[in-house]
Amino acid sequence: MSKEAGVSSAVEKEAHEIYRAILRRAPEHKIEPTIARVATLLDLLGSPQRSFRAIHLTGTNGKTSTARMTERLLRETGLRTGRFTSPHLHDVRERIAIDGESISAEQFVATWHDIEPYVAMVDADLEASGQAQLNFFEVLTALGFAAFADAPVEVAVVEVGMGGEWDSTNTLDAEVAIFTPIARDHERWLGHSITEIATVKSGIIKATEPDQVVVTASQSEDAAVVIADAARQRHARVVAEGFDIDVANRVVAVGGQLIDLRGTGGLYTEIFLPLHGQHQAHNALLALVAVEQFFGGGALDGAVVETAFADVTSPGRLEVVRRSPTVLVDAAHNPSGTEALVDALDEAFAFSRLVGVVGVMNDKDAEGILAVLEPVLPEIVVTQASLDRAMPADELAELAREVFGEDRVHVQPSLPDAISMAADLAEQGDDDRIGSGTGVLVAGSVILAAEARAVFGRDKS
Repeated sequence: MSKEAGVSSAVEKEAHEIYRAILRRAPEHKIEPTIARVATLLDLLGSPQRSFRAIHLTGTNGKTSTARMTERLLRETGLRTGRFTSPHLHDVRERIAIDGESISAEQFVATWHDIEPYVAMVDADLEASGQAQLNFFEVLTALGFAAFADAPVEVAVVEVGMGGEWDSTNTLDAEVAIFTPIARDHERWLGHSITEIATVKSGIIKATEPDQVVVTASQSEDAAVVIADAARQRHARVVAEGFDIDVANRVVAVGGQLIDLRGTGGLYTEIFLPLHGQHQAHNALLALVAVEQFFGGGALDGAVVETAFADVTSPGRLEVVRRSPTVLVDAAHNPSGTEALVDALDEAFAFSRLVGVVGVMNDKDAEGILAVLEPVLPEIVVTQASLDRAMPADELAELAREVFGEDRVHVQPSLPDAISMAADLAEQGDDDRIGSGTGVLVAGSVILAAEARAVFGRDKS
C-alpha cells in the first residue's frame, strides 16, 4: 500500500468513526420541535448559514429529486454549489455535497474537528439545564452548513429533514422556498390532517428582504390555503403550478422522458430528463422555476437547461439495478409516493409479470402502501431492512395477507434471499414469458432501497 493510500484509508476510517459517534446521539426521527438548540450552536460557529445564498425545500415526496435537479441547474450556470439532503442511501457524506460531489472524507473530518468543541459546549449547557444533548440531525445540519461556508459555496440547496417550522435547516433565510406536494407522512410529529402538516411545513416561508419567493407544486385545497396564507402574512410572493407555471407536455422516451416546461421566463421545449414518471416532470418544473426566480424570474439559457437536466440522477428512485430479470428499486415509503411509483411503472415499463419485495418502517402506513401496490403485483415477498425501526417481516406479512390474500404473500426476512425468491417467482409461468417482461420491484422504505442497491453493488458508485 502506498503512503497516499494509507493516509486515505486512515482518513476514511476516522470519518466512519466520527459518523458512528454522531449516530450514538438521539436519532433524527426523535426530534426536538425547536430550532433554538441548533441556532445556539450556529451562533457559536459564526453563523455559517449566512455566508451563502440558499434555496430551501419542503414537502412530502420528491424533495431529494427536486433538490438534485435544482442544484444541477445552478451548477451549470457556473456557481459553486452546496446540496444538503436526507436521508442518505449508503454513506452519510452523501447528505453534504459540494459541486455535486459528496463531501470528501478529509473535508468531513476537518469540519468535524472545527465544530466539535462548540458542539461539546452546547451539549454541556443543555445537559446542565436538564435537556438532552444535540441530536444526530442537529449536529449534522451544523456540520453541513460549516462545510459549505468553508468551501466556500455561493449557493446551497437545502432539503428539510422533517416538516419545516422547527426543522434544524430552518435556521436558513432562503431567497426561494420550494414546496413539493404535501401529503400525510410523519403524522406523529407533523399532525394528522393536511392542514396541520402544511402549517408546520409552511414555517420555511420567511419575511425577508427582498421578499422571498415561494414556488409550489399543485396542492390539495387545504395545503394551498395554508401556504397562501403564510406567504401573505410574511410578504412572500407565490408562484404556483397550475396558475403561473406548468408542465406543458411530456412524452415517454427511451431512458426517461421529453418534457416541455412553462416557467416564469417562458416555454422550454423537448428537454430530455433521464428519470421515469410524471412526478419527476413536475419535480423538474419546480427546480427550473426556483432557479429562474433565484436569478430574478427571467428565462434561463436553453443550453444550460438542456445540459443540466440531461445529467440529472436520482439514485433509488425507480432505478434499474439489474437486467434479466429486471430489478427495480424505489424509495417510496408512504401511500402518495407509492401512487407516483405505480403510475410511473405503468407508463415506463411493460412487465408481463412483476413481483414485489416489500419492507416498511414501523412508523409508516404499511397498509396504505400495500393497498396501492396490490393491483400491480400478482405476488409479493415480504422482508425487512436491517434497522431496529423496520417492521418485522412476520408482522408486515399479516397485514399483507389481509390486502393480497394468503396465496399471494411470501415471507423472507433476508433481503438478498427475498430478491432471489421474487426473481424465481417472477419467472414462473409460460415458457415463452420466462426472461422476457418479467421483473422484481423493491419498495416500501428508503433504507430498504439502499440495502437493495448494495446487494447489486450500487453502493460503490
